[in-house]
Amino acid sequence: MPGLIEDRVLAALAKVTDPEIRKPITELDMVAGVTANNDGHVTVGVRLTIAGCPAAVRIERDVLEAAESVAGVGNATVDITVMTKDQRQALTEKLRGGKVARGVQFGPDSLTRVYAITSGKGGVGKSTITANLAVALAAEGLRVGIVDADVYGFSIPGLLGMVTPSLDGTGPGTAVKPTQVGDMILPPVAHDVKVISIGMFVDSSTAAGSAVAWRGPMLHRTIQQFLTDVYFGDLDILLLDLPPGTGDVAISVGQLLPHADVIVVTTPQAAAADVAERSGVVARQTGQTLYGVIENMAGLVQPDGSVLDLFGSGGGEEVARRLSAGQESPVPLLAQVPLSVALRTGGDAGAPVVLAAPDDPASVAIRSVAVQLATRARGLAGMSLGISPR
Repeated sequence: MPGLIEDRVLAALAKVTDPEIRKPITELDMVAGVTANNDGHVTVGVRLTIAGCPAAVRIERDVLEAAESVAGVGNATVDITVMTKDQRQALTEKLRGGKVARGVQFGPDSLTRVYAITSGKGGVGKSTITANLAVALAAEGLRVGIVDADVYGFSIPGLLGMVTPSLDGTGPGTAVKPTQVGDMILPPVAHDVKVISIGMFVDSSTAAGSAVAWRGPMLHRTIQQFLTDVYFGDLDILLLDLPPGTGDVAISVGQLLPHADVIVVTTPQAAAADVAERSGVVARQTGQTLYGVIENMAGLVQPDGSVLDLFGSGGGEEVARRLSAGQESPVPLLAQVPLSVALRTGGDAGAPVVLAAPDDPASVAIRSVAVQLATRARGLAGMSLGISPR
């Protein structure tokens, strides 16, 4: 019976997910209709969010497979159209929970844990730690996003393999572009992590074109737009890769996300530890909570099992000790990540070491932090539950 077949096809289509929004297409009003003929042939109408949707081929394939799982191979047709402006507007409002006005998605009422990864100086491997930590968290089954807030020195797309090499192999590559649906930006996904970065918007055809030279107000608006216009959906954890130092971006993040927890990355050097402490102090001044310290480049493991401390030792413990003085609870040293060839080569190749070499000592250390964060419950303390006594 045609009606029964149509119902079964709709049920099958509920398992087809938009790869960018990560929700079933039936919930996104992308199914224009299902029609079954008396001979059993089924036609499924699908409305793409925009013309030229980068996920169009995958969506059409998945819809056809779902329809044929009911009607039989060769007995289904997919009719592709594009949403109207009003339909896109309705979709964006639906995704925002009926809110027309845009606001920061991860405010005090959000259940998403927000961690700002910061450092006092550059070159300590903060972005590498952020990228691998996000991938390790996703591997633990969590829904994870990254905001690459290092506008001047963005590197997250490259570390996660989201950059297409240049044609001649000599110039800078081109980062994956996000999809825009109306006034909503859909972040690209790599290794099950949703990512947004200014590197996805600048001209990457030349090294000069990919350079960003902005003053404070532009930096603030960029971070604000990342937190309002980019649709991350319901995340368990959001990581922000902050630029080194205590400048405009750190202050803007403190204003926009005052409830964020801060993880300070340092190296074992005493000089690096001194500077790293300053970034933690500024974070605390903006009302954020210092969650912990990660010491990177903690030593180079030798073939005989001994460790060569190329950059000294004790920097991470010292930063944690100093920052603990201003908090009710001590600031722990979360991990000491050793120097690792696999970590470096993985970053160059866009293959996170936590996946490419899970047994590498650096990978083990980073994944230990991921386990700590993954088992930390999303609390309701201090949140409004929207109820009142009667």
